[in-house]
Amino acid sequence: MLTNHQRTALGVIAGVLLVTACRADYPIVSHRYLADPSCLVTDDRVYIYCSNDDESPVEGSYNIPNVVCVSSSDMKNWTDHGSVFRAEYSTTWAKKTWAPAAIERDGKYYLYFGNGGANIGVAVSDEPTGPFTDPLGKDLINHGTPGVQPAERMWLFDPGVFIDDDGQAYIYFGGNGDDNVRVAKLNRDMTSLDGEVIKMHAPNFFEAAWVFKRNGTYYFSYSTTPRAEMRIDYMTSDHPIEGFEYGGVVAKQPPINNDNNHAAQFLFKDRWHHVYHNRIVAKEAGIPTGFRRNLAIEVMEFNADGGIKEVTYTEDGVTQLGHLNPYETTEAETFHAQHGVETEPNGDGGMNLTGLNDGDWVEVVGVDFGDDGASRFTARVASDHASGKIEILLDGADGKLVGTCEVDDTGGWQTWDEVACDVTGVTGVHDLRLRFAGDDDRLPNVDHWRFEK
Repeated sequence: MLTNHQRTALGVIAGVLLVTACRADYPIVSHRYLADPSCLVTDDRVYIYCSNDDESPVEGSYNIPNVVCVSSSDMKNWTDHGSVFRAEYSTTWAKKTWAPAAIERDGKYYLYFGNGGANIGVAVSDEPTGPFTDPLGKDLINHGTPGVQPAERMWLFDPGVFIDDDGQAYIYFGGNGDDNVRVAKLNRDMTSLDGEVIKMHAPNFFEAAWVFKRNGTYYFSYSTTPRAEMRIDYMTSDHPIEGFEYGGVVAKQPPINNDNNHAAQFLFKDRWHHVYHNRIVAKEAGIPTGFRRNLAIEVMEFNADGGIKEVTYTEDGVTQLGHLNPYETTEAETFHAQHGVETEPNGDGGMNLTGLNDGDWVEVVGVDFGDDGASRFTARVASDHASGKIEILLDGADGKLVGTCEVDDTGGWQTWDEVACDVTGVTGVHDLRLRFAGDDDRLPNVDHWRFEK
Protein backbone atom coordinates (compact mmCIF):
# COMPACT_ATOMS: atom_id res chain seq x y z
CA MET A 1 0.00 0.00 0.00
CA LEU A 2 1.45 3.35 -1.03
CA THR A 3 1.79 6.17 1.45
CA ASN A 4 0.78 9.64 0.37
CA HIS A 5 4.47 10.57 0.32
CA GLN A 6 5.23 7.67 -2.01
CA ARG A 7 2.36 8.60 -4.30
CA THR A 8 3.60 12.15 -4.53
CA ALA A 9 7.18 11.05 -5.05
CA LEU A 10 6.12 8.82 -7.90
CA GLY A 11 4.99 11.89 -9.76
CA VAL A 12 1.73 10.28 -10.78
CA ILE A 13 0.72 13.48 -12.49
CA ALA A 14 -1.39 13.79 -15.57
CA GLY A 15 0.40 14.53 -18.82
CA VAL A 16 1.10 18.18 -19.39
CA LEU A 17 -1.29 18.68 -22.24
CA LEU A 18 -2.38 21.88 -23.90
CA VAL A 19 -5.12 20.35 -26.00
CA THR A 20 -6.74 23.14 -27.94
CA ALA A 21 -9.81 21.26 -29.09
CA CYS A 22 -11.16 19.67 -25.91
CA ARG A 23 -13.99 17.55 -27.20
CA ALA A 24 -16.70 15.79 -25.30
CA ASP A 25 -16.92 12.01 -25.48
CA TYR A 26 -14.13 11.83 -28.00
CA PRO A 27 -12.02 12.11 -25.92
CA ILE A 28 -13.01 11.96 -22.27
CA VAL A 29 -10.40 12.63 -19.56
CA SER A 30 -8.35 14.65 -22.05
CA HIS A 31 -5.63 15.63 -19.55
CA ARG A 32 -4.28 12.07 -19.25
CA TYR A 33 -3.01 9.31 -21.52
CA LEU A 34 -5.11 6.25 -20.63
CA ALA A 35 -5.96 3.06 -22.50
CA ASP A 36 -7.36 -0.49 -22.42
CA PRO A 37 -10.53 0.51 -20.52
CA SER A 38 -12.71 -1.81 -18.48
CA CYS A 39 -15.66 -0.87 -16.32
CA LEU A 40 -17.28 -1.49 -12.96
CA VAL A 41 -20.82 -0.19 -12.47
CA THR A 42 -22.43 0.65 -9.13
CA ASP A 43 -25.89 2.08 -8.50
CA ASP A 44 -24.78 5.67 -8.99
CA ARG A 45 -21.37 5.64 -10.72
CA VAL A 46 -19.37 3.90 -13.40
CA TYR A 47 -15.66 3.35 -12.73
CA ILE A 48 -13.27 2.94 -15.66
CA TYR A 49 -9.95 1.17 -14.96
CA CYS A 50 -7.16 1.81 -17.45
CA SER A 51 -3.63 1.08 -18.47
CA ASN A 52 -1.70 4.25 -17.69
CA ASP A 53 0.24 5.58 -20.68
CA ASP A 54 1.30 8.76 -18.84
CA GLU A 55 4.65 7.18 -18.00
CA SER A 56 5.27 5.56 -21.38
CA PRO A 57 8.05 7.12 -23.43
CA VAL A 58 6.83 9.23 -26.32
CA GLU A 59 8.66 6.83 -28.61
CA GLY A 60 10.03 3.36 -28.01
CA SER A 61 7.67 1.08 -26.09
CA TYR A 62 4.93 0.91 -23.48
CA ASN A 63 5.73 1.46 -19.82
CA ILE A 64 2.58 0.62 -17.84
CA PRO A 65 3.48 0.07 -14.19
CA ASN A 66 0.21 1.26 -12.62
CA VAL A 67 -3.57 1.37 -12.98
CA VAL A 68 -5.52 4.62 -13.15
CA CYS A 69 -9.23 4.87 -12.33
CA VAL A 70 -11.70 7.52 -13.49
CA SER A 71 -15.42 7.65 -12.76
CA SER A 72 -18.64 9.46 -13.59
CA SER A 73 -22.19 9.70 -12.27
CA ASP A 74 -23.61 11.29 -15.42
CA MET A 75 -21.40 10.12 -18.34
CA LYS A 76 -20.28 13.68 -19.09
CA ASN A 77 -18.30 14.90 -16.07
CA TRP A 78 -15.43 12.57 -15.12
CA THR A 79 -13.42 12.39 -11.89
CA ASP A 80 -9.73 11.50 -11.99
CA HIS A 81 -8.95 9.18 -9.05
CA GLY A 82 -5.31 8.83 -10.05
CA SER A 83 -3.22 5.72 -9.60
CA VAL A 84 -5.05 3.05 -7.60
CA PHE A 85 -2.49 0.23 -7.91
CA ARG A 86 1.22 0.11 -8.79
CA ALA A 87 2.57 -3.41 -9.22
CA GLU A 88 6.21 -2.61 -8.51
CA TYR A 89 5.46 -1.31 -5.01
CA SER A 90 2.41 -3.42 -4.17
CA THR A 91 3.68 -6.87 -5.23
CA THR A 92 6.91 -8.81 -5.00
CA TRP A 93 6.52 -10.49 -8.39
CA ALA A 94 5.01 -8.08 -10.95
CA LYS A 95 6.30 -4.95 -12.68
CA LYS A 96 3.48 -4.23 -15.14
CA THR A 97 -0.28 -3.70 -14.98
CA TRP A 98 -1.61 -4.12 -18.50
CA ALA A 99 -5.32 -3.91 -19.33
CA PRO A 100 -6.87 -4.16 -15.85
CA ALA A 101 -10.44 -5.20 -15.00
CA ALA A 102 -12.28 -4.82 -11.69
CA ILE A 103 -15.38 -6.29 -10.09
CA GLU A 104 -17.16 -6.12 -6.72
CA ARG A 105 -18.10 -9.07 -4.56
CA ASP A 106 -19.24 -9.21 -0.92
CA GLY A 107 -18.27 -5.61 -0.26
CA LYS A 108 -14.74 -5.93 -1.65
CA TYR A 109 -13.29 -4.88 -5.00
CA TYR A 110 -11.03 -7.16 -7.03
CA LEU A 111 -8.66 -5.84 -9.69
CA TYR A 112 -7.18 -8.24 -12.26
CA PHE A 113 -4.21 -7.24 -14.42
CA GLY A 114 -1.68 -8.60 -16.88
CA ASN A 115 1.99 -8.54 -15.89
CA GLY A 116 2.89 -7.97 -19.51
CA GLY A 117 1.94 -11.08 -21.46
CA ALA A 118 3.45 -13.54 -19.01
CA ASN A 119 0.91 -13.95 -16.19
CA ILE A 120 -2.18 -12.47 -14.56
CA GLY A 121 -2.53 -11.18 -11.02
CA VAL A 122 -5.28 -10.01 -8.70
CA ALA A 123 -5.38 -7.20 -6.13
CA VAL A 124 -8.08 -6.33 -3.59
CA SER A 125 -9.45 -3.20 -1.93
CA ASP A 126 -12.30 -2.10 0.31
CA GLU A 127 -13.07 0.77 -2.06
CA PRO A 128 -13.44 0.94 -5.85
CA THR A 129 -10.75 3.63 -5.96
CA GLY A 130 -8.23 1.66 -3.92
CA PRO A 131 -5.62 1.48 -2.77
CA PHE A 132 -5.45 -2.13 -4.00
CA THR A 133 -3.10 -4.64 -2.37
CA ASP A 134 -1.79 -8.06 -3.38
CA PRO A 135 -3.57 -10.82 -1.39
CA LEU A 136 -1.65 -13.78 -2.85
CA GLY A 137 1.97 -12.70 -3.06
CA LYS A 138 2.10 -14.42 -6.46
CA ASP A 139 0.24 -14.56 -9.75
CA LEU A 140 -3.23 -16.04 -10.16
CA ILE A 141 -2.70 -17.48 -13.65
CA ASN A 142 0.48 -18.32 -15.57
CA HIS A 143 1.47 -20.48 -18.51
CA GLY A 144 1.76 -23.48 -16.19
CA THR A 145 -1.77 -23.18 -14.83
CA PRO A 146 -3.64 -26.41 -15.71
CA GLY A 147 -5.65 -25.95 -18.91
CA VAL A 148 -3.77 -22.94 -20.27
CA GLN A 149 -1.54 -25.06 -22.52
CA PRO A 150 -1.17 -26.16 -25.20
CA ALA A 151 -1.15 -22.80 -26.93
CA GLU A 152 0.87 -21.32 -29.79
CA ARG A 153 2.57 -17.99 -29.01
CA MET A 154 -0.14 -17.17 -26.49
CA TRP A 155 -0.33 -13.80 -24.74
CA LEU A 156 -1.49 -14.29 -21.18
CA PHE A 157 -3.17 -10.98 -20.41
CA ASP A 158 -6.29 -8.78 -20.86
CA PRO A 159 -8.46 -10.32 -18.14
CA GLY A 160 -12.20 -9.73 -18.29
CA VAL A 161 -14.23 -10.69 -15.21
CA PHE A 162 -17.93 -11.51 -15.03
CA ILE A 163 -20.31 -12.71 -12.29
CA ASP A 164 -23.37 -14.56 -13.57
CA ASP A 165 -26.88 -14.33 -12.15
CA ASP A 166 -26.36 -17.57 -10.21
CA GLY A 167 -23.32 -16.07 -8.44
CA GLN A 168 -20.66 -18.00 -10.38
CA ALA A 169 -17.72 -15.81 -11.34
CA TYR A 170 -15.60 -16.24 -14.47
CA ILE A 171 -12.34 -14.78 -15.74
CA TYR A 172 -11.70 -14.59 -19.51
CA PHE A 173 -8.24 -13.88 -20.93
CA GLY A 174 -5.67 -14.68 -23.62
CA GLY A 175 -4.39 -13.34 -26.91
CA ASN A 176 -2.72 -13.80 -30.30
CA GLY A 177 -4.64 -16.66 -31.87
CA ASP A 178 -8.13 -17.93 -32.61
CA ASP A 179 -7.61 -20.85 -30.22
CA ASN A 180 -5.92 -18.75 -27.52
CA VAL A 181 -9.10 -17.68 -25.72
CA ARG A 182 -9.27 -18.99 -22.16
CA VAL A 183 -11.89 -18.91 -19.41
CA ALA A 184 -11.82 -20.17 -15.83
CA LYS A 185 -14.28 -20.31 -12.99
CA LEU A 186 -13.37 -18.27 -9.93
CA ASN A 187 -14.11 -19.41 -6.41
CA ARG A 188 -16.19 -17.21 -4.14
CA ASP A 189 -13.00 -15.68 -2.72
CA MET A 190 -12.25 -14.30 -6.25
CA THR A 191 -8.56 -15.03 -5.71
CA SER A 192 -8.46 -18.72 -6.67
CA LEU A 193 -9.62 -20.84 -9.60
CA ASP A 194 -12.34 -23.47 -9.42
CA GLY A 195 -10.99 -26.24 -11.63
CA GLU A 196 -8.88 -26.19 -14.74
CA VAL A 197 -8.80 -23.41 -17.30
CA ILE A 198 -11.17 -24.01 -20.22
CA LYS A 199 -10.32 -23.43 -23.89
CA MET A 200 -12.47 -21.31 -26.19
CA HIS A 201 -12.29 -20.30 -29.85
CA ALA A 202 -13.00 -16.95 -31.49
CA PRO A 203 -12.43 -16.10 -35.17
CA ASN A 204 -9.61 -13.59 -35.67
CA PHE A 205 -9.03 -13.35 -31.91
CA PHE A 206 -6.23 -10.99 -30.99
CA GLU A 207 -6.84 -9.55 -27.48
CA ALA A 208 -9.24 -7.57 -25.23
CA ALA A 209 -11.53 -10.37 -24.00
CA TRP A 210 -14.72 -9.00 -22.42
CA VAL A 211 -18.05 -10.62 -21.42
CA PHE A 212 -21.45 -9.18 -20.49
CA LYS A 213 -24.98 -10.56 -20.31
CA ARG A 214 -28.22 -9.11 -21.67
CA ASN A 215 -31.68 -10.70 -21.69
CA GLY A 216 -30.24 -14.15 -21.00
CA THR A 217 -27.64 -13.95 -23.79
CA TYR A 218 -23.90 -13.92 -23.13
CA TYR A 219 -21.83 -11.59 -25.31
CA PHE A 220 -18.09 -12.15 -25.74
CA SER A 221 -16.36 -9.17 -27.36
CA TYR A 222 -12.73 -8.92 -28.42
CA SER A 223 -10.25 -7.13 -30.64
CA THR A 224 -9.54 -8.79 -33.95
CA THR A 225 -6.18 -9.29 -35.60
CA PRO A 226 -4.50 -6.73 -37.88
CA ARG A 227 -5.58 -8.73 -40.94
CA ALA A 228 -9.19 -8.37 -39.70
CA GLU A 229 -8.74 -4.61 -39.30
CA MET A 230 -8.43 -4.63 -35.49
CA ARG A 231 -12.18 -4.24 -35.07
CA ILE A 232 -14.11 -5.08 -31.93
CA ASP A 233 -16.12 -8.19 -32.87
CA TYR A 234 -18.42 -10.31 -30.75
CA MET A 235 -19.87 -13.77 -30.27
CA THR A 236 -23.03 -14.84 -28.44
CA SER A 237 -24.16 -17.91 -26.52
CA ASP A 238 -26.81 -19.06 -24.08
CA HIS A 239 -24.01 -20.41 -21.85
CA PRO A 240 -21.05 -18.52 -20.29
CA ILE A 241 -18.28 -20.90 -21.41
CA GLU A 242 -19.49 -22.86 -24.44
CA GLY A 243 -21.62 -22.67 -27.54
CA PHE A 244 -20.44 -19.24 -28.67
CA GLU A 245 -21.17 -18.32 -32.28
CA TYR A 246 -19.89 -15.34 -34.23
CA GLY A 247 -22.29 -12.39 -34.00
CA GLY A 248 -20.68 -9.59 -35.98
CA VAL A 249 -18.98 -6.24 -35.46
CA VAL A 250 -19.39 -4.12 -32.34
CA ALA A 251 -17.28 -1.29 -33.72
CA LYS A 252 -14.68 -0.80 -36.42
CA GLN A 253 -11.16 0.45 -35.80
CA PRO A 254 -11.62 3.81 -34.00
CA PRO A 255 -10.77 7.05 -35.77
CA ILE A 256 -7.30 8.44 -35.08
CA ASN A 257 -6.13 5.10 -33.72
CA ASN A 258 -4.63 2.88 -36.47
CA ASP A 259 -3.13 0.45 -33.98
CA ASN A 260 -4.11 -1.78 -31.06
CA ASN A 261 -7.77 -1.65 -30.09
CA HIS A 262 -9.42 -2.36 -26.75
CA ALA A 263 -12.99 -1.84 -25.57
CA ALA A 264 -15.60 -2.79 -22.98
CA GLN A 265 -19.38 -2.57 -22.89
CA PHE A 266 -21.56 -1.73 -19.89
CA LEU A 267 -25.10 -0.86 -18.84
CA PHE A 268 -25.46 2.29 -16.74
CA LYS A 269 -28.76 3.94 -15.81
CA ASP A 270 -30.65 1.89 -18.41
CA ARG A 271 -28.30 2.78 -21.27
CA TRP A 272 -25.58 0.65 -22.86
CA HIS A 273 -22.18 2.18 -23.59
CA HIS A 274 -19.01 1.23 -25.44
CA VAL A 275 -15.76 2.60 -23.98
CA TYR A 276 -12.55 2.40 -25.99
CA HIS A 277 -9.29 4.21 -26.69
CA ASN A 278 -7.86 6.18 -29.57
CA ARG A 279 -4.97 8.62 -29.98
CA ILE A 280 -6.48 12.04 -30.64
CA VAL A 281 -4.99 13.71 -27.55
CA ALA A 282 -1.43 12.88 -28.59
CA LYS A 283 -2.17 13.96 -32.14
CA GLU A 284 -3.48 17.34 -31.00
CA ALA A 285 -0.54 17.71 -28.61
CA GLY A 286 1.76 17.29 -31.62
CA ILE A 287 3.62 14.21 -30.34
CA PRO A 288 3.96 10.68 -31.77
CA THR A 289 0.79 8.72 -31.09
CA GLY A 290 2.18 5.19 -30.88
CA PHE A 291 2.43 4.81 -27.11
CA ARG A 292 0.16 7.58 -25.80
CA ARG A 293 -3.53 6.66 -25.98
CA ASN A 294 -6.67 8.28 -24.55
CA LEU A 295 -10.21 7.31 -23.60
CA ALA A 296 -13.42 7.79 -25.59
CA ILE A 297 -16.99 6.54 -25.22
CA GLU A 298 -20.14 5.97 -27.26
CA VAL A 299 -23.72 4.80 -26.78
CA MET A 300 -24.34 1.19 -27.88
CA GLU A 301 -27.70 -0.13 -29.08
CA PHE A 302 -29.19 -3.52 -29.96
CA ASN A 303 -31.41 -4.83 -32.75
CA ALA A 304 -34.72 -6.49 -31.98
CA ASP A 305 -33.12 -9.93 -32.32
CA GLY A 306 -30.44 -9.07 -29.74
CA GLY A 307 -27.68 -8.37 -32.22
CA ILE A 308 -25.46 -5.37 -31.53
CA LYS A 309 -25.94 -2.38 -33.82
CA GLU A 310 -22.52 -1.38 -35.06
CA VAL A 311 -21.30 1.58 -33.02
CA THR A 312 -21.05 4.91 -34.82
CA TYR A 313 -18.14 7.07 -33.68
CA THR A 314 -18.97 10.66 -32.79
CA GLU A 315 -17.32 13.59 -31.05
CA ASP A 316 -20.24 14.23 -28.69
CA GLY A 317 -22.60 11.29 -28.89
CA VAL A 318 -23.34 10.46 -25.25
CA THR A 319 -26.29 12.06 -23.48
CA GLN A 320 -25.78 13.36 -19.95
CA LEU A 321 -27.64 11.17 -17.44
CA GLY A 322 -28.73 13.65 -14.79
CA HIS A 323 -27.49 17.05 -13.73
CA LEU A 324 -24.62 17.88 -11.41
CA ASN A 325 -25.60 19.31 -8.02
CA PRO A 326 -23.39 22.36 -7.32
CA TYR A 327 -24.43 22.53 -3.68
CA GLU A 328 -22.59 19.31 -2.92
CA THR A 329 -18.79 19.30 -2.73
CA THR A 330 -17.34 18.60 -6.18
CA GLU A 331 -13.76 17.46 -6.61
CA ALA A 332 -11.82 19.95 -8.72
CA GLU A 333 -10.46 17.04 -10.78
CA THR A 334 -14.03 16.40 -11.97
CA PHE A 335 -14.73 17.96 -15.35
CA HIS A 336 -16.00 17.48 -18.87
CA ALA A 337 -13.29 19.41 -20.70
CA GLN A 338 -10.12 21.29 -19.80
CA HIS A 339 -7.19 23.33 -21.00
CA GLY A 340 -3.70 22.96 -19.56
CA VAL A 341 -4.49 21.30 -16.23
CA GLU A 342 -2.62 18.55 -14.41
CA THR A 343 -3.66 16.42 -11.46
CA GLU A 344 -1.66 15.02 -8.54
CA PRO A 345 -2.27 13.08 -5.31
CA ASN A 346 -2.97 15.27 -2.29
CA GLY A 347 -2.27 14.68 1.37
CA ASP A 348 -5.81 13.50 2.07
CA GLY A 349 -5.70 10.46 -0.17
CA GLY A 350 -7.50 12.14 -3.07
CA MET A 351 -6.41 14.25 -6.02
CA ASN A 352 -6.18 17.96 -6.79
CA LEU A 353 -5.61 20.27 -9.74
CA THR A 354 -2.03 21.49 -10.04
CA GLY A 355 0.41 23.00 -12.53
CA LEU A 356 -2.07 25.77 -13.33
CA ASN A 357 -1.11 28.80 -15.40
CA ASP A 358 -2.89 31.95 -16.48
CA GLY A 359 -5.77 31.09 -18.82
CA ASP A 360 -6.06 27.41 -17.89
CA TRP A 361 -9.58 26.16 -17.15
CA VAL A 362 -11.88 23.26 -16.41
CA GLU A 363 -15.51 22.98 -17.49
CA VAL A 364 -18.33 21.03 -15.86
CA VAL A 365 -21.50 20.60 -17.91
CA GLY A 366 -25.16 20.31 -16.99
CA VAL A 367 -24.99 22.02 -13.59
CA ASP A 368 -28.43 22.64 -12.06
CA PHE A 369 -28.45 25.72 -9.80
CA GLY A 370 -32.23 25.57 -9.33
CA ASP A 371 -34.81 28.34 -9.42
CA ASP A 372 -33.54 30.12 -6.31
CA GLY A 373 -29.96 30.05 -7.52
CA ALA A 374 -26.57 30.37 -5.84
CA SER A 375 -25.19 33.35 -3.94
CA ARG A 376 -21.72 32.17 -2.91
CA PHE A 377 -18.84 30.03 -4.20
CA THR A 378 -16.24 28.32 -1.99
CA ALA A 379 -13.06 26.50 -3.02
CA ARG A 380 -10.34 24.62 -1.13
CA VAL A 381 -6.96 25.90 -2.32
CA ALA A 382 -3.23 25.68 -1.56
CA SER A 383 -0.31 27.87 -2.59
CA ASP A 384 3.36 28.38 -1.83
CA HIS A 385 4.02 32.13 -2.28
CA ALA A 386 1.73 32.37 -5.31
CA SER A 387 -1.51 34.26 -5.75
CA GLY A 388 -4.21 34.14 -8.37
CA LYS A 389 -7.89 34.21 -9.18
CA ILE A 390 -10.62 31.69 -9.89
CA GLU A 391 -12.98 33.25 -12.40
CA ILE A 392 -16.47 31.69 -12.46
CA LEU A 393 -18.21 31.73 -15.84
CA LEU A 394 -21.44 30.29 -17.16
CA ASP A 395 -21.76 28.67 -20.59
CA GLY A 396 -18.29 28.74 -22.06
CA ALA A 397 -15.30 30.98 -22.58
CA ASP A 398 -17.43 33.92 -23.70
CA GLY A 399 -20.13 33.29 -21.13
CA LYS A 400 -21.26 35.39 -18.22
CA LEU A 401 -18.71 36.12 -15.48
CA VAL A 402 -20.68 35.65 -12.25
CA GLY A 403 -17.90 35.88 -9.66
CA THR A 404 -14.15 36.00 -8.99
CA CYS A 405 -12.35 34.44 -6.01
CA GLU A 406 -8.99 35.84 -4.91
CA VAL A 407 -6.42 33.26 -3.76
CA ASP A 408 -3.31 34.15 -1.75
CA ASP A 409 -0.38 32.23 -0.23
CA THR A 410 -1.49 29.49 2.17
CA GLY A 411 2.00 28.41 3.21
CA GLY A 412 2.55 25.41 0.95
CA TRP A 413 1.31 23.53 -2.11
CA GLN A 414 -0.41 21.01 0.17
CA THR A 415 -1.38 23.45 2.94
CA TRP A 416 -5.08 23.86 2.35
CA ASP A 417 -7.40 26.75 3.08
CA GLU A 418 -10.84 27.84 1.88
CA VAL A 419 -11.57 30.96 -0.12
CA ALA A 420 -15.03 32.27 -0.96
CA CYS A 421 -16.70 34.93 -3.06
CA ASP A 422 -20.19 36.15 -3.88
CA VAL A 423 -21.81 35.14 -7.17
CA THR A 424 -24.76 36.76 -8.92
CA GLY A 425 -27.24 35.70 -11.56
CA VAL A 426 -26.71 31.98 -11.14
CA THR A 427 -30.00 30.12 -11.65
CA GLY A 428 -31.19 27.24 -13.81
CA VAL A 429 -29.05 24.70 -15.71
CA HIS A 430 -25.73 25.86 -17.14
CA ASP A 431 -22.28 24.69 -18.09
CA LEU A 432 -19.78 25.96 -15.51
CA ARG A 433 -16.24 27.05 -16.35
CA LEU A 434 -13.59 27.75 -13.71
CA ARG A 435 -10.84 29.81 -15.30
CA PHE A 436 -7.56 30.39 -13.50
CA ALA A 437 -5.82 33.75 -13.79
CA GLY A 438 -2.68 35.36 -12.37
CA ASP A 439 0.79 36.66 -13.07
CA ASP A 440 2.85 34.07 -11.18
CA ASP A 441 4.59 31.25 -13.02
CA ARG A 442 2.47 28.75 -11.13
CA LEU A 443 -1.03 29.42 -9.81
CA PRO A 444 -2.59 27.95 -6.64
CA ASN A 445 -3.70 24.32 -6.48
CA VAL A 446 -7.43 23.56 -6.19
CA ASP A 447 -8.82 20.57 -4.28
CA HIS A 448 -12.61 20.94 -4.43
CA TRP A 449 -15.42 23.50 -4.70
CA ARG A 450 -19.10 24.06 -3.96
CA PHE A 451 -21.82 26.70 -4.22
CA GLU A 452 -24.13 27.95 -1.50
CA LYS A 453 -27.66 29.29 -1.83
